[in-house]
Amino acid sequence: MVGVASRRAAEEMIANGEVELNGKIVTELGTKVNPQHDVVKVNGQTYSLAQKLVYILLNKPKDLITTASDEKGRRTVLDIINIRERVYPVGRLDRQTTGVLLLTNDGMLANKLMHPSSEVIKSYHVSIDKGLDQVHAEKLARGVFLEDGKTAPAELEVIPGTKNREIVMHIHEGKNRQIRRMFESFGYEVERLHRVEYAGLNVHGLQRGMWRTLTEKEIKSLKALVSGEEKRELTRNDKKNEK
Repeated sequence: MVGVASRRAAEEMIANGEVELNGKIVTELGTKVNPQHDVVKVNGQTYSLAQKLVYILLNKPKDLITTASDEKGRRTVLDIINIRERVYPVGRLDRQTTGVLLLTNDGMLANKLMHPSSEVIKSYHVSIDKGLDQVHAEKLARGVFLEDGKTAPAELEVIPGTKNREIVMHIHEGKNRQIRRMFESFGYEVERLHRVEYAGLNVHGLQRGMWRTLTEKEIKSLKALVSGEEKRELTRNDKKNEK
């Protein structure tokens, strides 16, 4: 119970009337507590249940695993984030992919961002081993069949002056190694893959391997994005422009 006692000892404290919830003596075992709002006192001493919510933006370097731990003992993204709170990656970047990675302990927000219905935009700078054929570019944009299903439509922008070997690609899915597999299906090898943006977040000014906490504005923007507020605002603006 709030790090105060074991479950059995906590039950004895409740039975003895030693536990208060929002100013009232707790009499029922299994009483539910809201960690963000409720106040718990044990023998008159207040204990905080609320977890400090943390939002981290990392410019992920190569050769790090995007998990909280690795059974093979390989370094993970958490090895370079030195904070007291336990955070978790929102989605995954494969070992060789670099760039924008969000980590947080806000499970509700993380789940909404990762849910397919949110259609969060992810943008990547893709470097391939040979020039991209126009026909293949059009097929990639329409969606291609992979072993786990067809990909949703995507947007591609070939970077001028790169002999069609550098592309910026925008998707809103999160299939395993999706972009690499999409290009491999047409015979291209992805030599470098860097995520330049995720849900409107970018790593401009943040060196590879460095991280920072999100600003209040960025946090509000993420929450608005998954709540649909941003989409509703865009719809209102579109209607205004039609008038």
